[in-house]
Amino acid sequence: MAASPSVSVGTKMVRRDARGAARKVEADICVVGAGIAGTSAAIEAARLGRKVVLIDGLPALGGQAVNSIIGTFCGLFSNGTHGYQFTHGIADDILETLGKNPEQLYYRNGPHTTVVYYDEIALGRWVERTVRESGIKPIVGAVLREVDVEGRRIKRLHLSTRYGDVDVEATGFVDASGDAALVWQAGFACREPSDGPVFGTQMVILEHINEAKQPTREEISARMKEMGDHYGLVRREGLAFIIPGRGVAAMNMTHVETPLDPIEASIKGLDGKDQADRAVNFLRKEFPECFGNARIRAYGFPGIRQTRWIVGRQQLTTDDVRAGTRFPDAVARTAWPIELHDHGTGHVWQTFDIDHVHYVPLSSMIPAEGDNVVAAGRCIDADNAALSSVRVMGPCIAMGAAAAKALDLAGTGSVHQIDIAALAKRVHDNIETKHYR
Repeated sequence: MAASPSVSVGTKMVRRDARGAARKVEADICVVGAGIAGTSAAIEAARLGRKVVLIDGLPALGGQAVNSIIGTFCGLFSNGTHGYQFTHGIADDILETLGKNPEQLYYRNGPHTTVVYYDEIALGRWVERTVRESGIKPIVGAVLREVDVEGRRIKRLHLSTRYGDVDVEATGFVDASGDAALVWQAGFACREPSDGPVFGTQMVILEHINEAKQPTREEISARMKEMGDHYGLVRREGLAFIIPGRGVAAMNMTHVETPLDPIEASIKGLDGKDQADRAVNFLRKEFPECFGNARIRAYGFPGIRQTRWIVGRQQLTTDDVRAGTRFPDAVARTAWPIELHDHGTGHVWQTFDIDHVHYVPLSSMIPAEGDNVVAAGRCIDADNAALSSVRVMGPCIAMGAAAAKALDLAGTGSVHQIDIAALAKRVHDNIETKHYR
C-alpha cells in the first residue's frame, strides 16, 4: 500500500495592530456606487485616461442592475414600437455583447415604451470583465465611514471593509450611491421625501413557466385587486416580465418600504421576501396553467427607487419633464413615463406622446455646496415625480458618463465653472444622435 503524501500547512500567530493603519489609495476620480450609473462613470473616466477607483457597499459589482435583478433596461429608447436609442457609451457595448446571445437580451416593443430584458448574470459578468480590462481599481464590501472636506472640496474617504480600513484620496468624486451617501457624509445639503416613503420592490426570478398560458397584465392586476387581502399582498397591481422562449419571468409584484434607518431597513428587507413569497403563491393558485409549476430561482437584494438625493444647483421639476425642457447644459435624455411608487397598493404611471423627450441638466447633478463632486443616477436633484421618470437605467448610464466627463474637464478646478460647450460636444451622442435599432 502506497504511503499517503504528507500535508504540511504552515501557520503563524498574528495580533491586530492597535494603531489600525489604513490602506492608502490615490486616484484621479473616485466613484462611489457600482450600479449602472457608477459603472458608466468609472468606465468612461478610465477611457479618458484617468486613474479610477470604484467603490461599492455590496461584495460584488453591478449594484441594483445586477444584484437586485431589475432585469429591464428602461428609458433607453424613444417612445413607440420602434424608437431610436437615447443613450450610447457603455449602453452600446452592453447591447452588442449581450445581444449576441438571444438568451441574454430581448426587446419588448410596447405601444408606448421599448423595454429591453436582460440576463442579470450576463450583465454582471460584462461589468466585471470591463472593469478589469479598463484598469479600474474596485473596492467592494466597503462602508463609507467618514469624509474629509476642505472648504468646498472633498479630499478623502475613509472606508471600512471586513479586511481592514481603506483611505481613498482623489481629485474628483462621483456620487452614484443611490442614497447620496457621499454628499450626505460630506455634510452637504440633501433632500428626503417629506410626505411618506417612495416604495421599493423585492424582485425574484421565476422559472418553469408555461408561456403559452400566460395571463395578460390586466388580468393579473384585476385579480390582485380582488384577492389581495386573501393572500396578504401589499401591492395590488404588478408585473411578471416573461422572457419568451426561456420559461422564465422577472417578477415585480411587491411594494416594500425602504427606510434609511439601519434597523428598520433590515426588517423591511425580510418583509420584502415575505411579500415576494405571497405574490408567487398568488400566481400559482390563481393562474395555475401558467404558474402552477413555477419556482423561485433567485431573490434579488431589496430594490430601492428613491430615498435621499442632493440639493443641486438646479432642481429638475415635473413641469420640466412634462414640457420636455431642453436645458443649455443637458447631458441625458429619456421619454420614460412618470412612474411614482408613492403608495403601497399601486403607483402613478403617466405616459408621454411618441415624439416626447425630456432632459437632465448637469446643474441638477452638481451639489450646490461642492466643487469636485457630481451625482449620477437616482440621487440627483429633482422633485419626486420628475426623479421617478429619470432614475431608470437608460438616463442613469448617460448621467454616469456625463459625470466622468465633467470632472475630467474640471481637473483641479470646480465643476461649477467648466466649459459647457466643451461638455456638450462630449455628450453629443446622448443628446442629439438618433440611431434606430
